[in-house]
Amino acid sequence: MPGATMKILIAEDFATMRRIIKTVLRQAGYQQIIEAEDGAIALRKLRSDDIGLVIADWNMPNMTGLDLLKAMRNDDTLKDIPFLMVTAEAKKDNIIEAIQSGASNYLVKPFTPDMLREKIDQILTDGR
Repeated sequence: MPGATMKILIAEDFATMRRIIKTVLRQAGYQQIIEAEDGAIALRKLRSDDIGLVIADWNMPNMTGLDLLKAMRNDDTLKDIPFLMVTAEAKKDNIIEAIQSGASNYLVKPFTPDMLREKIDQILTDGR
């Protein structure tokens, strides 16, 4: 399976949601999954590991998903890593802001496993 050896970073402050996303990823054949409780921890892990995809919640303590995204897009070594923003915020302004800030795609909670897999497939097929 393409991308199965790729490392995926899940940045999400809610442990249950991290577990749900991890389960979906494993079912889709992804085994190398790294977790972070907030954007600041995620950024440290991104700088110390070879991550192929970031799945991040928008609302997290210390550093939001949007701030993480902006930090990544302003960092030459991280700027090209695909980024899936996951959030309960369905407001059009938020979606526009995430896309303008460089999000590869956007997923609104609650979502089904198929919706998550579809978004990941789109990102990996489009290359960003």
